[in-house]
Amino acid sequence: MKRLVPVVLWSMMIVSACAPALPDIALERAEVDLGNVPNGEVRTFKVELANRGQGDLVVEAVTTSCGCTTASIEPGVIPPGGTGDLIIHYDSGAHGSDFLGQVARQVFVDTNDPDEPEVEIIFTAVVVAP
Repeated sequence: MKRLVPVVLWSMMIVSACAPALPDIALERAEVDLGNVPNGEVRTFKVELANRGQGDLVVEAVTTSCGCTTASIEPGVIPPGGTGDLIIHYDSGAHGSDFLGQVARQVFVDTNDPDEPEVEIIFTAVVVAP
C-alpha cells in the first residue's frame, strides 16, 4: 500500500501537466449607459477584456446587433494575465436625423474560451435632438 501512494501521486502530476492550458475571458463591465446622445453624434467607448486563464485568449469574431454600431478588439490574442480593449463606436444619426428616443444595442465577442465562447456587452442611450 505504501508503494501505491507515490505511484498515484506521480500519475496525478503527469495527468495535470498534460492538461491543456485554457483561456478564461472576463469583462470589465457587461453593460454601459451612454446617457443622452445628440442625434448625429458618434460616441466611442472602451470595455476592457481580461484573460484570467492559462492559455492564450483568441478573439475569433466581434459582431454587433445593428449597423449603427461598429466594434473591434486590440489585440486579437490576449495572453494569460493580459488585457485587451474592445473599442465600440455608436453612430446616433445612423437611423436618420428625425430618430429620437431610447436605444439598446449589443456587441458580441466570440473567443476560444471553452466555458464562455461568446460574451455580450449591452449599451443603452437616449438619442436627443441636436
